[in-house]
Amino acid sequence: MAASGSGASPAKDRTYEQLIDALQILFGKHPGFRPIHAKGMLCKGHFTPTAAASAFCRAPHFQASGAPVTVRFSNFTGIPAIADNDPNANPRGLAVGFHLPERAFTDVVAHSYNGFPVATAEEFLQFLQALIASGSDTAKPNTLEAFFRDHPRARQFATAAKPMPESFATECYYAVDAFRFTNREGGSRYGRLRIVPVAGARYIETSKAASLSSNYLFDELTKRIKRQPVEFYLVVQLAAEGDAVNNASQPWPESRAQLDLGLLSITSLVADSDAMQRTLCFDPANLVDGIEPSEDPLIQARSKIYALSFKRRNQTQ
Repeated sequence: MAASGSGASPAKDRTYEQLIDALQILFGKHPGFRPIHAKGMLCKGHFTPTAAASAFCRAPHFQASGAPVTVRFSNFTGIPAIADNDPNANPRGLAVGFHLPERAFTDVVAHSYNGFPVATAEEFLQFLQALIASGSDTAKPNTLEAFFRDHPRARQFATAAKPMPESFATECYYAVDAFRFTNREGGSRYGRLRIVPVAGARYIETSKAASLSSNYLFDELTKRIKRQPVEFYLVVQLAAEGDAVNNASQPWPESRAQLDLGLLSITSLVADSDAMQRTLCFDPANLVDGIEPSEDPLIQARSKIYALSFKRRNQTQ
């Protein structure tokens, strides 16, 4: 959960800068806040692995007693005051930081849609630029429609039904990038992590969404955690032969095997959450022995963009 240096090529660095600029054009500049998933809340808890997790991967948080965790729930967009019942607040975000011995850490960054609209940072910048250029008063076909014609998964992401969850605790979250998991014997499998609610996935009827409080998810989460732990299963979906492990825009079939890695139990809110979450940078490239990145280019791109965002918001507070 710490920012990292750049290390990218000048062209990629420029792309990352332009991505953040484009997000701030879409959602406005809000000093001190993330350019996307700006509205959030920090919590604390513990991860307890299953025996199957220990056999599957040698990473330290899959061994013995597991690890303490810091968790951030969030809404989509870079608007800090976005209403929880605004359709643009979907997909929701969930980031988990595992605190490991000797001050090591590793993160999982997920959202409530199975997949990403595009495969690369360059395509994502094109997507954002097409959104900026295609207001409601632009002639048809506009730039966004042209982009969708060549990027059907981006169209699917933009138009897919994204119902309002009853609670952050009743939503499923997907870490869309593939990683290679290696066990103590050296055997490896590619997989994608997902976080599945123990309470089950439950959603609000569309006709009732407008009557909800603008802070209903955060208020409900605060009350729920005071009553009982909020629990999720950490699950890995395993790639089969022929599945793309280098393209986050291509979800794998639900028929693929899934392995329960353990229980994520969220037990308390972080004091002064608003201030504390600005000091953290959850990073999908923060990895430990036993977990390696696939050739998915978004892993490193997201890492660099999050680090740049972290630097910018600390300069503007």
